[in-house]
Amino acid sequence: MNINVYTESTPNPATMKFIVNKLLINGSVDYATKESAEQSPFAKELYKFSFVNGVFFASNFVTITKTEGTDWDDIESILKEFVKGAVEADLKVQEEAQEEVSFEGTDAEVKIQQILHDYVRPAVEQDGGAISYKSFNEGIVTVELRGSCSGCPSSTITLKAGIENLLKRMVPEVQEVVSEAM
Repeated sequence: MNINVYTESTPNPATMKFIVNKLLINGSVDYATKESAEQSPFAKELYKFSFVNGVFFASNFVTITKTEGTDWDDIESILKEFVKGAVEADLKVQEEAQEEVSFEGTDAEVKIQQILHDYVRPAVEQDGGAISYKSFNEGIVTVELRGSCSGCPSSTITLKAGIENLLKRMVPEVQEVVSEAM
């Protein structure tokens, strides 16, 4: 298979999405630090570049966060070439297998998790990020934003105007949605 890589900017200026024509992982995984990348041969190699400050994988893309002071014009082609070579060499995204998606909790919690998974996750992944459900307590839904969404200037607007409004409409028990810092 001939591997093609193309890039897309994300709402977060510090991140860029490198999309390939092959499934990299079923689900998503975030390696926000060099230390966390020990279980990922692919991420571990990316962190060898001094300008890489974060690595996030989902389906057919990797979102890379650059260090402050680095210009995308200087590193984009280097990373594009690396990603192409890594995919061609079948460098693994992670050593252990991904678990299946399952939802647990009260009826409201299951409904919230299902909405996040079916409606919100695909939209957030389009921007090179991920969202995961943390908890639902006294009307407040707590989520975790990863990938390009972590630290993105527009993530608060997405969270409040988009996700919160959707959940309030579809699950009457929801009063607010907040993001837990990583």
